[in-house]
Amino acid sequence: MNKHVEGKRLSEFFRKGKPFFAVIFLQFGFAGMDVISKVALNEGMSNYVFVVYRHAVATVAMAPFAMVLDKKVRPKMTKSIFVKLMLLALLEPVIDQNLYFLGMEATTATFAVSMTNVLPAITFIMAYILRLEAVNLKNIRSQAKVVGTITTVAGAMLMTLVKGPLLELFWTRGRNNINVIHNGVDLHHSLKGAIMITVGCFSWSGFMVLQAITLKSYPAELSLTAWICFLGTIEGAIVALVMERGKAAVWAVKWDTTLLATLYSGVMCSGLAYYIQGIIMKDRGPVFVTAFSPLSMIIVAIMGSIILAEQTYLGRVLGAIVIVAGLYMVVWGKSKDNELSIGEQLSPEKQISEKESEENCCQKVITIKSSDGDNQTADVQ
Repeated sequence: MNKHVEGKRLSEFFRKGKPFFAVIFLQFGFAGMDVISKVALNEGMSNYVFVVYRHAVATVAMAPFAMVLDKKVRPKMTKSIFVKLMLLALLEPVIDQNLYFLGMEATTATFAVSMTNVLPAITFIMAYILRLEAVNLKNIRSQAKVVGTITTVAGAMLMTLVKGPLLELFWTRGRNNINVIHNGVDLHHSLKGAIMITVGCFSWSGFMVLQAITLKSYPAELSLTAWICFLGTIEGAIVALVMERGKAAVWAVKWDTTLLATLYSGVMCSGLAYYIQGIIMKDRGPVFVTAFSPLSMIIVAIMGSIILAEQTYLGRVLGAIVIVAGLYMVVWGKSKDNELSIGEQLSPEKQISEKESEENCCQKVITIKSSDGDNQTADVQ
């Protein structure tokens, strides 16, 4: 009996924890991509070409699964859906990723991933404007989300504008960061990188919100992922041909970190990420998906300092702490919203019981006495 109860509790724990496990898995995947991609970019790989190859790999990886597994659930393609797919491919695979990698080249992997912590705040604002997120300033849940959003933006500004003293870590002493040697990550580069990454975050947020909307009319996650990657490859190739014209050598792929970065980011951070995000958004919405980005920042900060010998400054650490505090408030508000929505939902049995009770209450019995003394009854709705 006890084993049965424990098994039931464990099953319930995993059922409720699935969305959390999924987004944490995504953040570990994104963290690995940031570090590997930074190494590839430092070795001279073009960010425009990298984006094209990444989504070509994702298309090859996801398309077979989409054709087989989504065969029965894939809706008919319409002009409206196709336009949304083209816009999705433009927002994230082309605009966001190119700006993100350009910003990373100007700064560091840790700085880039830390700046993306404004993503939940931007997504929250967009979702509110499009009425995908409920806000009522009279209750504490909404107040926490609004204050958290403002705090997150303030932390990003602090991180960008305030450098502070260098924090020496024992594993970075005596090691030179190639980014510091060649680029000199000063205020100018920080501002340049911050602007690019922030604009990219607006594009990424738009992608998240539009993906949630598109899934309502095209509820086939694998097929949606395959289409986004395929169209992103085509649109990204057009941009790359324009930006890298006359540079045929940039299209060459070597058997080094550039190939590893292309394969890893294509399968993990484009193919699987788009698919998992779509599944989670159906249940929790776009704000929940983006609310766990601080975890990626912590992982990248540790890996970046060890692998890339990136230097850490006090101002950026303080800014990151402020961002995490703001995001905690946003996540807390979202969790309370979710608890409230679950509490308001009635179980199927209770709904049926209340419906039957309502029907019984609406029935009236009329007794008619006939001339021969017999009583006749009739139910009147």
